[in-house]
Amino acid sequence: MARRSEVPAVYYGEPRKFDPTFRGPIHNRSCTDVLCCVLFIIVIFGYVALGTVAWIHGDPRKVIYPTDSSGQFCGQKGTANAKKTILFYFNILKCASPAVLINLQCPTTQMCVSNCPDRFATYTDMQLQYRFNKSHWEYYKQFCKPGFNNPKKPVAQVLRDEDCPSMIVPSRPFLQRCFPDFITRNGTLTVANKTAFKDALDTARSVTELRDAANGITGILDAKQLGMKVVEDYANSWYWVVIGLIIALVVSLIFILLLRFTAGFLLWFIIIAVIVLVAYGIWHCYSEFTALRETPGADVTISDIGFQTDVHVYLQLSQTWLVFLVTLGLTEASIVLMLIFLRNRVRIAIALLKEGSKAISYITSALFYPVITFLLLVICISYWAVTAVFLASSGEAVYKVMSAQPNCKYTNLTCSPETFNSTNITKQCPGAQCLFAFYGGESAYHRYIFILQLSNLLVFLWLVNFTIALGQCTIAGAFASYYWAKRKPADIPPCPVFSSFTRAIRYHTGSLAFGSLILAFVQLIRIILEYLDHKLKGAHNVFARFLLCCLKCCFWCLERFIRFMNRNAYIMIAIYGKNFCTSAREAFYLLMRNVVRVAVLDKVTDFLLFLGKLLVAGSVGVVAFFFFTHKIPIIQEEVPVLNNYWVPLLTVVFGSYLIAHGFFSVYAMCVDTLFLCFYRMEQEVPNSRKIPITQNGMYPEVINEHENNIYDNITLWFATWMLKETNLPNSLLSQM
Repeated sequence: MARRSEVPAVYYGEPRKFDPTFRGPIHNRSCTDVLCCVLFIIVIFGYVALGTVAWIHGDPRKVIYPTDSSGQFCGQKGTANAKKTILFYFNILKCASPAVLINLQCPTTQMCVSNCPDRFATYTDMQLQYRFNKSHWEYYKQFCKPGFNNPKKPVAQVLRDEDCPSMIVPSRPFLQRCFPDFITRNGTLTVANKTAFKDALDTARSVTELRDAANGITGILDAKQLGMKVVEDYANSWYWVVIGLIIALVVSLIFILLLRFTAGFLLWFIIIAVIVLVAYGIWHCYSEFTALRETPGADVTISDIGFQTDVHVYLQLSQTWLVFLVTLGLTEASIVLMLIFLRNRVRIAIALLKEGSKAISYITSALFYPVITFLLLVICISYWAVTAVFLASSGEAVYKVMSAQPNCKYTNLTCSPETFNSTNITKQCPGAQCLFAFYGGESAYHRYIFILQLSNLLVFLWLVNFTIALGQCTIAGAFASYYWAKRKPADIPPCPVFSSFTRAIRYHTGSLAFGSLILAFVQLIRIILEYLDHKLKGAHNVFARFLLCCLKCCFWCLERFIRFMNRNAYIMIAIYGKNFCTSAREAFYLLMRNVVRVAVLDKVTDFLLFLGKLLVAGSVGVVAFFFFTHKIPIIQEEVPVLNNYWVPLLTVVFGSYLIAHGFFSVYAMCVDTLFLCFYRMEQEVPNSRKIPITQNGMYPEVINEHENNIYDNITLWFATWMLKETNLPNSLLSQM
């Protein structure tokens, strides 16, 4: 770099005030977004109150164990249901109602039985056959309410009073519930060799209706049997799973520390390997294309043969290989052109990656902060899940007065079966009965359970996003203190992670809650859209499906953008201590002025860390696979006996990936923090005056920039400062 005695004027738009005494995120802090902080605290107290109310009213045993319409558990000792361990649904077709997903209950009368039905029958058929053979009633009676013994009662009255089910279908017990005995014959779904049947009202029904109704319940209960086997496998293999996760932790730590020395080699090796592989693909596609071009019948177009389930059919067409050839050619050209024009940006990204490894070597404790984030997330998820289960199981059997007399004033009023016969209702309305109506309740709490579930979900998303935001702000503050330390490591605070954590909690809880709430609302809308999309899968309204697809795409993009902006806003909050909106605005403008650098650095970092995650999870997963499948002869006798070896294997692989993600997320946050500190410092360089630098007798040097700001203005003064502060290579700084 040449030494200059003068510095040309450099204009960045509005003059910026440069503070040479600024040394990082430590002093002059004040509380930000106080209103949102107060709201966040109130919501937390309200969330605790919601969980308390749900715990008082809910009973998770209703989800696990079958319960009849009287609230008695099937098979419960000391009750009339002691020998009746299976739950029978009077009208299983009602189980297809959405209420099953909200209340975890089927809106029909349920009773405990000893055995499930083994034949098709309706109450009408039973009455006709009862005249000739009373055994039909004896069989049908076991599925009626206890104490009912009047087979001659008119069908309409029986169905009105719900004394007996209108029909029974061949069933078998599954998870202590009676479900239709489905059998597929020649690709057709049947029950007792029938695909259709009639109910008590002589209405034609299909087996498919039974299947849809059964799915409404089995979707909730399927996990029980599998869960028992999974728990058993975990009990037998937990020791080895922990060992695998410890190995993943060590490998992740070693990989990050080695990035300081291997980031450049690893990245360029991967880039060259990709170029070579794509070039080989081009050669192979060209060879196949030239060979098939001379083959008779291979010149048929893809549109001519239409859709084929056999992929090999397309590989016999020359047009297919021509498409592959053009695609790979464009890909290769794009990669080469980007490398030519962005080679300096890639080198800068590599230098920042190395500097990130150096920063982590000074603040190693930051690597273990994700453990705190993980524990907080476990608490949030556990509280949300328990609250959701208690809310869903808050429904109680509601009984109402049913009377055949149209002028009975007690009709549809709530009643209690235990005390109904002792009231005056039976005298004023002869023939009136207290019958099961639905599961839920008539209090304000029960009427708004669905709203409470949505509120539970929204607050859960808010707390999860706040926990992640707190971790990002904490890590950013720790590495910002490294960046602004004049003498490393002497000027780095003794406990940078703890200091940053306390600053974030004390001063910026409101700002973190503000950004988290915005993201939580977008995520809630996406969940609602996914639910609507699931419900409309069988709909034939093309416009509605198209509109829903567009909304899902838009909100997905919006969530990604908000995540990106929040992340950088939290970094600015950690550095300068401003409120969320100001920090987000400054981060946005700063990134837009360096959009090329942002894109390159972001993708290079993501690519390297993604490869690191795959390396850690893949290597540990391969070793775990060989171990649990008895393919390591030395320790075959130590392998536990398992129901499914994939249970511990997937746990090790997924856990290893999460551990690697936790370590590498700290690394990515470190690089992003250094990146924003670097370019924030760059734009604060003084304008329109000469800045003498006594070190080495050097003066600032300015590289001219184009109006579109593709190339950057950096003075030699700033380059010299960076050499001293961050030890970046002089050759790289000259290219920025």
